[in-house]
Amino acid sequence: MGTPSARSKPAGERASDVALGATIHRVTVALSDVERGVYETLDLRLARHPSETTRFLVTRLLAYALSYEEGIAFSKGGISDTDQPPIAVHDPTGILLHWVDVGSPAAERLHKAAKAARRVSVYTTSELGPLRERAGEIHRATEIEVVTIPPALAAAIESKLDRTTAMELVRSDGHLYVTVAGVSIDGPLVVEPLAAST
Repeated sequence: MGTPSARSKPAGERASDVALGATIHRVTVALSDVERGVYETLDLRLARHPSETTRFLVTRLLAYALSYEEGIAFSKGGISDTDQPPIAVHDPTGILLHWVDVGSPAAERLHKAAKAARRVSVYTTSELGPLRERAGEIHRATEIEVVTIPPALAAAIESKLDRTTAMELVRSDGHLYVTVAGVSIDGPLVVEPLAAST
């Protein structure tokens, strides 16, 4: 995974798992994650559920790309499944290695996640102040990684997202560079634990 690849990685939510009325977005991502040495072309099909905002969909898309590794998949139950993460990484035997959450999950949800998975990450455009205040109630809160995406960057991607979209995504030196519909957008990615070590 440390060398550039021209392989297409088809992934997405199956028709049988898509809620009635969902809008399907096909997004091709040319991913160059310099920090992790991941270079892939991702061919994604995302179901935007009726209750899902475009902001959440964009954050979910970025979370998938920036967490990409073998065994990654969107939740079979979609975003309405309270027992499963929106995105998860399993090993070949089915063990949950990485629970990837999106937005502003509840403390109870992350507590459960930290007990179920070896690693937990949250991708968000929010401050998560109320959640951080309850960090003492969350198992292994100091090990939960929070990746904050600049709201302006997410909004710019939202404005260019169509039913079929191609984008280039580069992460390097703590910065995210996105090119979509001929427009270049960039911003810092803040990565920090949910709670500080005592």
